[in-house]
Order: sequence, then structure tokens, then C-alpha cells
Amino acid sequence: MNTTPVANRLHISIFGRRNAGKSTLINALTNQKIAVVSDIAGTTTDPVQKTMEILPIGPVVIIDTAGYDDTGDLGNLRVEKTYDVLRKTDLAIVVISAEDGITDDDRDFIKGVKRKEIPTIVVINKSDKSDISQDQLNIYKEELGVPVCKISAEHNKGIDELKDLIVKNAKYEEMQTTIVGDLIKPGDMVVLVTPIDLSAPKGRLILPQQQTIRDILDNDAIAVVTKENGLKDALSNLSIKPSIVITDSQVFSKVAAETPEDIRLTSFSILYARYKGELTQLLMGVKKIKELKAGSKVLIVEGCTHKCEADDIGRVKIPGWLRKFCGEGIEFEWANGTFYPKEIDKYDLIIHCGGCMLNKKEMGYRLNTAKEKNVAITNYGMLIAYVHGILPRALQPFPSVRGMLDSLAP
Repeated sequence: MNTTPVANRLHISIFGRRNAGKSTLINALTNQKIAVVSDIAGTTTDPVQKTMEILPIGPVVIIDTAGYDDTGDLGNLRVEKTYDVLRKTDLAIVVISAEDGITDDDRDFIKGVKRKEIPTIVVINKSDKSDISQDQLNIYKEELGVPVCKISAEHNKGIDELKDLIVKNAKYEEMQTTIVGDLIKPGDMVVLVTPIDLSAPKGRLILPQQQTIRDILDNDAIAVVTKENGLKDALSNLSIKPSIVITDSQVFSKVAAETPEDIRLTSFSILYARYKGELTQLLMGVKKIKELKAGSKVLIVEGCTHKCEADDIGRVKIPGWLRKFCGEGIEFEWANGTFYPKEIDKYDLIIHCGGCMLNKKEMGYRLNTAKEKNVAITNYGMLIAYVHGILPRALQPFPSVRGMLDSLAP
């Protein structure tokens, strides 16, 4: 569990006013002094995260945030970052100082979190300095409409009760989705095509490939891994026909040409389109490609940060394919890592990576924002398959969306 990717962990975020004891609570939950604690309000200036285990949930990410009552120009920027954390929050813990009681700032923040339908727990901290009766806790619970408990993070009191509430209120089961398991059955042979080029990490496979292999094994199927130049030999040497071939999108055309038509074919990126997001929405975003022309603005988004190689897929290959398909004059902009523009109205199309480094909550925020702003969004795998004329085949494993393809013909 210690090596579970951050994107696959339940994200628990700690919110509250300055000096409510958020960082002290982080240290109590993790049994480590990972957050700087001080009596000076505003010690935490940027979100800080720590991976840990909370049984029976398992791997989680705990995120410490700046106080949502911070002031001044710099304080407002900190508050903005605190609110941005809500985009990837699966469970919110709002810390309130027993000495101050619940303030209007607290009430407003809790109402905002509830509007986003994020499960929330309110923690009355510093009960060693100003105790709160059970009757008062019940009043708070009735008023706020969320679970409430009291603790002393400094003295580690009430932490076990809080962990019980976390286990009870975290919707961890909603995160348990499969990448490819519903497309295969025990004993099936699955061939994975994984190019090893300059952009490949040294000594290991990229995360989508690792996770797909694990999902295949978890479903008692057999994974066969090859580079693109070994696919022909791999297929001819297998004693049984593969149930499906899954390829890196960058070699889609080559793999499609060498994979017999009676074998299902798709890409890691398309699998992630439904694993992290909404397959139908990303498919409909493809429709915008044929409308792009000189002056159209396209945002290309990668959820991770990496060194840009000479043939980088996001900055070199995809723009090149689009210029060849749509013509010159398209204007490109890029975003990567945790940065995602708030004003996306100016873009005609957003092209997103598979999102392996983002949790489902954050990816959902990005998709919902595009839907609300009426901005078309698709992902790498969908676009690459479309501009190379093989999208119908790449979606063959997903018959529920296959009927939407007639309007998408290049």
C-alpha cells in the first residue's frame, strides 16, 4: 500500500480558520511531525500533502491547507489555493477551535463544501482548553447537517473517534473502478504494446501501463508485453488469440495495421478516458476537431510535469498532427501539473492527457468545468485515433458508444 499512486488514494483535506489546529491534527492523524506547528496564525501558507494508511480504507492522501480567513493580497492568494484543493477532495475535515466556536467564516465554508456534495466532518479542536458538552455537539450537528466530534489534536485525544468517522463517511468504494477488468475474463490473453523511447522513464514502465497490467492480473487474465516492433512476432507466437490488444496511442496506426481485424484494439489513453473521466463527453469533444481552422485556440493539458523531449507528444506530435489534419494557423497553449486555467472560455478545444497523475475528483472537476463553459474537451487517445482514421476500431471494445461515431467521420 505504501507504493499506491497518489492519484489512486482517497484525498482527505483539512480546512479551517488560521490557528484552529489544522497542522496539529495532521501530525496526530499521521503520528508524524510532518506539518509545521506554531501559535502564530497563518503558519501554513500553501497546501501540503502526506500519504498514509487509514484502515480499513487503506491508502489515503492527507492535505493541509492555509486558513480560509486569511487576509491581504497574499492571504487572498492563499485562500484561493485552499479553495482549489476542493477540486480533488474526496472527504473534507473542517477544524474549528473550541475557544472560538463556530464563526460565520466556518458556516459559509461548510455550506460551500456541501454544495459541492463533498462528504464533510466537522472537528471541534482544542477541547483540552475549552471543553464542549455533548449537548452542544448535538446542536452543532443539527445546525450544520454533518458529523461532528471533539478532539484535542495536541494531546492526541479523540483521534480514534475521528478515524472511525473518516472510515464511516469516506465513499472509498466509489473509487474502486476497473481499467480493463470488465472487458476481459479469467484466462484471457491481453497484449500490451509499450514503446520504449526517449520520453519513457528509465528502468520502469509508465503508470498507466503498470496499472493496466495489475488490473489484468487482478482479473486472473494473462498479460503479454511487447514493444511496437515485436507485435507481429508476439501475435504469431501466441497459441491462443488475444482477447484484446492495448497500445500506446503514439503507435496507434502501426499497431492497428498489424493487429488482425477480429482482435479488439484500443489504447491506454482511451481506457483512461472512462477510468478517470467520462468516455462519452471526451468522444463528443472529437467533433470539434474538424471545425478547427486558422485562429482557433487549443489548450493541451498534461496532468504531470516532465522534461520536454524533441518528439514530445503534447508539445510536438499532437500539434503536428492537428496542423496536418486541419491546416496551419491553429494557436496552441499548454498547461501541466496541478495548474489548470480558470478561464477556459477562450479555447475552442481542450485536449487532455489520460490523467494518470490526477485523482478522479480533479479530473471530474476539469470535465465538469468544460461542460459548464460549453467548451469541447477530448483526450490524447481519442484525438490520435480520430486524426489517423482508426477511432471506430479503437472504440470497438465499447459498444455503448459505438453508435455515436457516424457523426464523427473525418
